[in-house]
Amino acid sequence: MAKSYRLSWQRTCLREKDVDTTNSMTPTSSNITIPGFRPVPRTGVIYVMTEAQKAGYTAKSNQWANIGQGAPEIGPLPGGSERLTNIALEQDDFEYAPVGGMPELRQAIAELYNSRYRKGKKSQYSAENVAIASGGRAGVTRVISSIGRTNIGHFLPDYTAYEELLDAFGSFVPIPILLKEGEEHLFGPNELDNEILGRGLSAILLSNPCNPTGKVISNNTLSQWVNIARERNCTLILDEFYSHYIYDTPELSISAASCVEDVDSDPIVIVDGLTKNWRYPGFRVSWTLGPKEIIEAITSAGSFLDGGCARPMQKAALPLVTQEIADQEAKAIKQSFSSKRDFLHENLNKLGIKVDPKPAGGFYCWGDISQLSNELNNGMNFYRKGLDVGVITVPGAFFDINPGHRRPDRKSRFHHYVRFSFGPAMEELERGVLSLKKLIKK
Repeated sequence: MAKSYRLSWQRTCLREKDVDTTNSMTPTSSNITIPGFRPVPRTGVIYVMTEAQKAGYTAKSNQWANIGQGAPEIGPLPGGSERLTNIALEQDDFEYAPVGGMPELRQAIAELYNSRYRKGKKSQYSAENVAIASGGRAGVTRVISSIGRTNIGHFLPDYTAYEELLDAFGSFVPIPILLKEGEEHLFGPNELDNEILGRGLSAILLSNPCNPTGKVISNNTLSQWVNIARERNCTLILDEFYSHYIYDTPELSISAASCVEDVDSDPIVIVDGLTKNWRYPGFRVSWTLGPKEIIEAITSAGSFLDGGCARPMQKAALPLVTQEIADQEAKAIKQSFSSKRDFLHENLNKLGIKVDPKPAGGFYCWGDISQLSNELNNGMNFYRKGLDVGVITVPGAFFDINPGHRRPDRKSRFHHYVRFSFGPAMEELERGVLSLKKLIKK
């Protein structure tokens, strides 16, 4: 036991060096002394919010601007659907829900995907192709826990929570795939094919649109990716939580579901939920869409991992997952978030923070701060000094996913990047830009 704990502690020290070589702050609980427990890292966004709260941040304070948040504004948007304000409960709602989700919600989600993405296609999703979980992390965790002894690819940079998920079960080998800087983080079908064959990948995990770069795999390219996955027998696990946040194109949303030929044989697994695309982050309702045998496996995983999503929240979700409401939200998001994207993108570039290209999806700007002063051109320094002027950001190092810390880098390849969010309302964005101006002039 002592040896096992020592190895965990050493791994924590490596992470501290990976994240920041100039300060002892670290996103881990490294002071655990109780026998049998290991230091457990916080995800990047949770870490920055915890430290911001220690510095005096509160969500209702107009002295702060949270442009690091990973959630969209939750209020009404022009042209958007009417916001749900009450949940009526009946006696049965205090019972457990099925681990795989309420049948009526599973069926409604299957019908939503069929009507939005699969009109005229012979193969259609059914309730058996859907599983409900209590939030996106729970949904992805179920999927990851069901993967066998194989190689699974993941992209750099990508969503911070993937790091611990890819390291938690130890039943497979995570293989990093680096997106090239200066090429709009492009990664084409031929490169995908080469990675699958060259590294022997049986699965690939990615977000589309990408968190944090805003890169979008368009419908044409996505179709080629799905074809390659089918031909090479490699499962694509797609986090589509930002699929309503698509700019500069006529589409209201994007999903690999539109490219699937056979819903029960094509190796395509999709995770989405109410958090981002419906702007109900507090509901913690997500779903996984895929072949029936995968849904059966992840439902079994849910029986010991999380026990399922709360019945009242599933009932509340049921009237929201219609094509009418989904399309309303997607239209409203495109209109409101496009203007916020343009505002933040323009002002960051004026401040010497390079955001190139402009994000095509999601609600983040992936900012290069390498041209700022020495005090500010490191993501962790930038974040900490931002707290002094009441602005919250997320250091780019947290998106350098390194499961098990197998790569020996002591300094993240993304230490000169920061993720800026245009998820908050415009008023808070404007306050954040003023704080950034103050910080950089200082």
